[in-house]
Amino acid sequence: MNSDRLEFDTLIRGGTVIDGTGAPGRPGDVAIRGDRIVEVAPPGALDSAAPASLVDAAGCVVAPGFIDVHTHDDRAVLVTPEMTPKVCQGVTSVVIGNCGVSLSPLRLEESPPPPLNLLGEREDFRFATVADYVGAVSDARPCTNVAILIGHSTLRVGTMPDTGRKAVAGEIDRMRALLAEGLAAGAVGFSTGLFYRPNAAADMDEVVALAEVVADAGGIYTTHMRDEHDGVLESLAETFETGRRARVPVVISHHKCASPQNWGRSRETLPRIDVASREQRVALDAYPYAAGSTVLDPDVVEEEIRILVTWSKAVPEAAGRDLADIAGAWGCSQREAAQRLDPAGAIYFSMDEADVRRILAFPLTMIGSDGLPHDEHPHPRLWGTFPRVIGHYGRDEGLFPIEQAVHKMTGLPAQTFGLADRGTVRPGAYADMIVFDPETILDRATFADPCRTPAGIDRVYVNGSLVWKDGAATGAGGGRVLQRAEGGA
Repeated sequence: MNSDRLEFDTLIRGGTVIDGTGAPGRPGDVAIRGDRIVEVAPPGALDSAAPASLVDAAGCVVAPGFIDVHTHDDRAVLVTPEMTPKVCQGVTSVVIGNCGVSLSPLRLEESPPPPLNLLGEREDFRFATVADYVGAVSDARPCTNVAILIGHSTLRVGTMPDTGRKAVAGEIDRMRALLAEGLAAGAVGFSTGLFYRPNAAADMDEVVALAEVVADAGGIYTTHMRDEHDGVLESLAETFETGRRARVPVVISHHKCASPQNWGRSRETLPRIDVASREQRVALDAYPYAAGSTVLDPDVVEEEIRILVTWSKAVPEAAGRDLADIAGAWGCSQREAAQRLDPAGAIYFSMDEADVRRILAFPLTMIGSDGLPHDEHPHPRLWGTFPRVIGHYGRDEGLFPIEQAVHKMTGLPAQTFGLADRGTVRPGAYADMIVFDPETILDRATFADPCRTPAGIDRVYVNGSLVWKDGAATGAGGGRVLQRAEGGA
């Protein structure tokens, strides 16, 4: 290596390289030119080079940027392209359109039904095609890369006058055509939210008919399953069969065993997933909290668990208050209070911590925040997921070594979603990178104060551009729309 002939834009020197593959960390220097990593060398091997920017990473980890595989950032990347809640955590790529809910392809003439209203108002659904949306993202130049999933609920709302029934042949054909167009325009896959009303009436035949289009395009299928409560095993079986029939890789979204009567059942679900993964391509994602967040649905209110209101159109001042306290003040049941708050969102404390730990530690589990960026009082996962995995569960609780934690958030999702040259620190890979202090990295967002930046994140690079430095955004916008490479999971 004749380093004095090399010209680097950035040289990150003196850190411990954790490369995203799961391999042990090692001392090393990393050089960036343009949007790519060009050298990963032993300490001192590049000292004779004269980079434009020299970064002292002594005491820090140099790792691939985190890939948030489960987001609802479809509108956020357009209206808040600085993407502060994500880049402050070291997230450099987001997968949008999860749970059957995507901003495109759909134009609305009236208010979006739940859960599409988690993304925005009628006027936000203005992209008749995925190609239109891709153009808008490119124009917005967000600070994160964006991988697009096309939502089943979005397709149904756009093609069916009544989503409370099965789709007929002509409607399925129209959905298939929209899905094929979107995949050709750059989407990486298709998602369902079979738990939600716009999606719930769809049977397996309908889902398979759409997932086959995804398989033909080399894409991926992700699913918020029909039931994460009492029927979780049956829903897993449906998911596996859908993937087999369509011959498509499957990701189980935010895997959980919800409601107190199901706590501990991850001892049943994880072995089922493990067995299935030996016969077909199956993965899952999870977030590091024992509470989820979605729309406030009066029909699924469980009074034995805590429910925290995140927003309400009818009663905006309810945001940040417990549903039980609101119901008590109004002298009514929690279900009645939810009806009065509707449309609204909520955090449901419906999971058991032991299940959360078991699922996080499972080898096939990727990390996704499932954050809702437009909630007035969001779940802290929006701002804290990735530092929490490393700092709280990895370092402080010893759930897994730091290399495994990083792999779950980098190399594993890049491989699963077929994101070429992402998720690893190696020559030739895109320079999506994070520099963090392994001793201090930690989430600081709480349920009471959810919009706090984490500790320990020094620098974040997206395609070679420095987007976060010393606790603040730089104003650079280096993100791109990511397409799926041949030969993905």
